Amino acid sequence: MTDTDDPLVTTEWLAAHLDDPKVRVIDATFKLPGVLPLPIDDYLAAHIPGAVFFDVDAVSDHGNPNPHMYPDAAQFARDIEALGISTGDTVVAYDAGGWVAAPRAWWMFLSFGHANVKVLDGGLKKWVREGRPMQPGRVTPKPGNFAARLDPGYVRSQRQVLENIETRAEQLVDARPRGRFEGTAPEPRPESRSGHIPGSRNVPYAGLFDAETGVMKPLDELRKSFTGAGVDLAKPIVTSCGSGVSALVLTLALYRLGVRGSALYDGSWAEWGLPDGPPVATGPA
Repeated sequence: MTDTDDPLVTTEWLAAHLDDPKVRVIDATFKLPGVLPLPIDDYLAAHIPGAVFFDVDAVSDHGNPNPHMYPDAAQFARDIEALGISTGDTVVAYDAGGWVAAPRAWWMFLSFGHANVKVLDGGLKKWVREGRPMQPGRVTPKPGNFAARLDPGYVRSQRQVLENIETRAEQLVDARPRGRFEGTAPEPRPESRSGHIPGSRNVPYAGLFDAETGVMKPLDELRKSFTGAGVDLAKPIVTSCGSGVSALVLTLALYRLGVRGSALYDGSWAEWGLPDGPPVATGPA
């Protein structure tokens, strides 16, 4: 994999490019419901110099009752322009270092036609551990000029996933922890049923990076995580999770393995697991 193809950048690369006016850094830290302090409060306390806050809940379709669903292209463009980002910029997304939401921001930019986007390997955790500079407060940039057009091939709806249960044209891979996937551990959203989408496989996203350093694991280990779960990397893949965020950690790993054309089930378990939702399976895959 070349540096151009790799969706990751190192802390060394970002430190060397912090003063580049065409490199725009976004803090996309996200937490599960009820976890405090809020991501915005963490950001205001300290963030990478020049970084703006990418609010996963705000950059979403506010008319949809499901959490942080994809907005339309016009809203995405407005939200990104408000962050001071323009079409010609290189965007580098990071999160607190737990690999939850920076890949979500990365995939959204790709989905809306912005190919020049990267994820900081190791995130804020590695940056701080290396003693690199931080700053408090909110960064308020001048508005950018951003063009957005959604490629629908990047996302899947509940209807499409339901149809796929019959056709098995695409493999569905769930990023949630094993207990939640098998239905033995409770969901963080109390209204959700337990279990998984019938026919899906389980690759817990937390197993794809080093818990101590926050760095994504080597390619051979990533490959084993998927193949060991029965995923065929040569066949179409759709990723899912609790609410369409950590699924993109899987998508990012697949991208690093050379897999292209995968998609996200945006509604994920927050939609599928509702009391009146489609069929649910429990136990191992």
